[in-house]
Amino acid sequence: MSTESTPQQAEATKNITHIIYALYAASLISGSVTGIVAIIINYVKRDEVAGTIYESHFRWQIRTFWFSLLWFILGGITVWFLIGFAILAVAGIWYIYRIVKGWLYLAESKPMYT
Repeated sequence: MSTESTPQQAEATKNITHIIYALYAASLISGSVTGIVAIIINYVKRDEVAGTIYESHFRWQIRTFWFSLLWFILGGITVWFLIGFAILAVAGIWYIYRIVKGWLYLAESKPMYT
């Protein structure tokens, strides 16, 4: 079922998935720039991971990006009503949780179940 043809290609795919998690984690410090780079890589490499355990990680990463963006925008808009601070806090914690959980599963070579 895997589209990987060699152990070297499988290792390269795992490494790029690690790099993408690192870019998402770095976006917590650097702002959105590394997150944007990560989502671009996700979409560019998505076809290459089809049929592998990494496909589930890419889906997890892509969903994390878009849902986080949605909640951060909503939190930013509603910060004037004070509820935005709570939304931003919960969104930040959720984002960190998703990165940590995904990265741990990747380290154990487990697929993500979303």
